[in-house]
Amino acid sequence: MDTIFAIFAVAMLISAVITGWMLTLMGLPGNWLMVSCAALFALLGPHTGVLHIGWTAVLTITALAVVGEIAELATSVWSARRAGGSRRAAVFALLGSIAGAVAGAVVGLPIPIIGPPVAALLGGALGSLAGAAAAEHSLGEEPGQSFRVGHAAFWGRILGTGAKTVAGTAIAAILLVGLII
Repeated sequence: MDTIFAIFAVAMLISAVITGWMLTLMGLPGNWLMVSCAALFALLGPHTGVLHIGWTAVLTITALAVVGEIAELATSVWSARRAGGSRRAAVFALLGSIAGAVAGAVVGLPIPIIGPPVAALLGGALGSLAGAAAAEHSLGEEPGQSFRVGHAAFWGRILGTGAKTVAGTAIAAILLVGLII
């Protein structure tokens, strides 16, 4: 019975890693899904042997998830502020990116497997652009300046999601390699 449970646990962890990585690519908290499932696996899974995930690995991937979140937030806020945007533009960029990512994931692109994540990434970036530009425009900025701030927020969102996805890729690699070593 222990072997069946171990196989099931490993299959669930691998599914969580794949799902988490795709959610991270969409700008959603997929890294935290991987971390929480790894912690659950470390708690309930095999405590010795090849299929063992230790608490050191869980702490390492938790640190990577924190770094990914900080990088995503800092890049998004920094880019809008660097272009001369207000705090309001940074907040609206963040809210717009969430709404855009959800809308992009729902609408998707007609490309099998990678369509929804790519649409969510682009939707999040476009939502960030729209949110920042709308916030600046509501403060009385000229359309050109509003667009510059929105454009910077767009690229900040792309770079931030990229940084978070790099952290997610490292988390996935640590977990998958940890299962076979």
